[in-house]
Amino acid sequence: MQPEPGDPAVEVRRGDVIRALRAVGVSPGDTVFFHSSLRSMGTVIGGPDTVVAGFLDAVAPGGTVAVPTLSQRDGDRRFETWDIRRSPSDVGLITETLRLRPDAVRSDHPTHSVAAIGARAVELTRDHARTRGRPSPWGEAAFASGSPWDKLYLWDALILFIGVDFRVNTMMHYVQSLVVERAVRPLPEGKRASLLAQVQGWRKPGVWPYYKDALMEPLRREAGLIAYGKLGSATLRCIHARPVVDHALSVLEARPEEWFDSAFLGWYAAALGGGPE
Repeated sequence: MQPEPGDPAVEVRRGDVIRALRAVGVSPGDTVFFHSSLRSMGTVIGGPDTVVAGFLDAVAPGGTVAVPTLSQRDGDRRFETWDIRRSPSDVGLITETLRLRPDAVRSDHPTHSVAAIGARAVELTRDHARTRGRPSPWGEAAFASGSPWDKLYLWDALILFIGVDFRVNTMMHYVQSLVVERAVRPLPEGKRASLLAQVQGWRKPGVWPYYKDALMEPLRREAGLIAYGKLGSATLRCIHARPVVDHALSVLEARPEEWFDSAFLGWYAAALGGGPE
């Protein structure tokens, strides 16, 4: 998606970042994870370092700030070229700025790494490469139990969007992995294995519950799940991780035909039909 254009006449300083975050519910000790567009805010005095510093101030003492550090430039070669120290984040200048700070730690995953600073940064990012158990188009570790995305959900972290909307909500892929997991969980082992073999994997064709997460925003707004604000000229959205996941699951599982393509719907019907292999 294209981020909001931003108004260069609007100046943003460190204190403005703190005040904007406070206004949407960020408090000392929180774990926050954010997607962002620097230019959407206007003219940020001090650049991306100002935004990172403002976030750290807003959660101090005892808080943690995290960002996605997805490295997409090598496409289908990412598992071969991945270097946890050198592979850049290409999902925004702020994410790369945070990743390069000496106090930052990064999770070890070629497609869906997370970088963090703060009290729980090591806990959030550790062992990502060793997690397993949830097949996905990005490998079994990407959104597995014990991955940073799983921890953001379990910890009910605050997820913020600055000048961007839910089209960039990476937690939607965690939701997708849970749709698959929940569908096959009650099945006999043979049936479960057969259906999981049909799920898309890294460089492996198959079905996957893709959906347009941005279309969930009106439903989330009606449910009172989103706090809105402004950071400079950018729209600021804030939502807790548990509600964003649980609400999406309830909507998708209640009306799958409105959200998924026909290939996945056939797979889903077979899974929900259950029965022996």
